[in-house]
Amino acid sequence: MKKLITMIALLSIVLLGCSSAPEQPADVSAEAPAENEAMKNYAPNPQVPDDRPLEKAGQSHTDEKGEITLKKVKNVNGTYNIGPIEMKIAEAKVMHLKPDYSLVDYFHTLTHDEEFDFVKVFVEIKNTSDEEVNFAPAAILETSEGEQITWENDIYLDGLNEEIQPNETKAGNIGFIIEKSDLNNIEITTSDVFNTEGKKIEDAKNIKIDF
Repeated sequence: MKKLITMIALLSIVLLGCSSAPEQPADVSAEAPAENEAMKNYAPNPQVPDDRPLEKAGQSHTDEKGEITLKKVKNVNGTYNIGPIEMKIAEAKVMHLKPDYSLVDYFHTLTHDEEFDFVKVFVEIKNTSDEEVNFAPAAILETSEGEQITWENDIYLDGLNEEIQPNETKAGNIGFIIEKSDLNNIEITTSDVFNTEGKKIEDAKNIKIDF
């Protein structure tokens, strides 16, 4: 935890100087759904309904965690290298969620609305080095409507912002509540990559995803 706090403390300083142009996906498929083994094997989140059955705008899914409706989807299938981190983005979705009554208190820490829109991105990150590093796949998310949300407001809490061991792979969702869902694009700024002593070993990267 101390390592993560060190990373976060440095993050705000580093991002101020991060001026690299947004990177476009290496491989984009606008038609077929993303075929990703990590997504298939993903354990459903305890707070958010499973959106994997939703492939087309307008489709909905209901389970014990609430009702979720797909508004926009982009099958990205992009791979990005941030120093020793190999980060894959399978897809990005804009969805509407009506949480089950039992989960209202959980979401009230982030919004007072009883239902809301949010952006979700499925990512897989791998530490290709032989040393432990600290990395967050989405330190800041900014929408084409001008909303900017930081990693602290992630609704999934899939453990992607923690230390990552040598040659370890993690996969899961990151999601952020938004006020305006009619988006043209989102831009993700990753964190920098830090070693166990809190020393930066790679600059953050900007990744733009068009819907």
